Amino acid sequence: MVFRPQKTKFQLKIVENIQTISIWANNPWRRYSVSLIVLLIGYFLGSSLGMVSAVVELMDPVSALLSVVFIETLIAFRRNLRFDKTKKFLVLLLDSLRLGLFYGFFTESLKLL
Repeated sequence: MVFRPQKTKFQLKIVENIQTISIWANNPWRRYSVSLIVLLIGYFLGSSLGMVSAVVELMDPVSALLSVVFIETLIAFRRNLRFDKTKKFLVLLLDSLRLGLFYGFFTESLKLL
């Protein structure tokens, strides 16, 4: 006999809110506007991390390690959610955040040339 675990407060507050946001984002304009906002937030975070680590020269290896670990965790989350049809909106947001971080890091690296 298999027992289902009880729903925690975290699951009730966060996971079900993500589901309601994905239902709200059925409209393509809403979905793409939220995706664009997340992309711009990722770009801002990527360029900010690049600027901060350039000012404090001792933090370059640490910030590179943290950014690679963060991007790899986003990739791992995407792998887990890839085949779940109900979480397509969350996968879109994760991809937008990852793409924004990548572009932020890329433009900061072009400034160093």
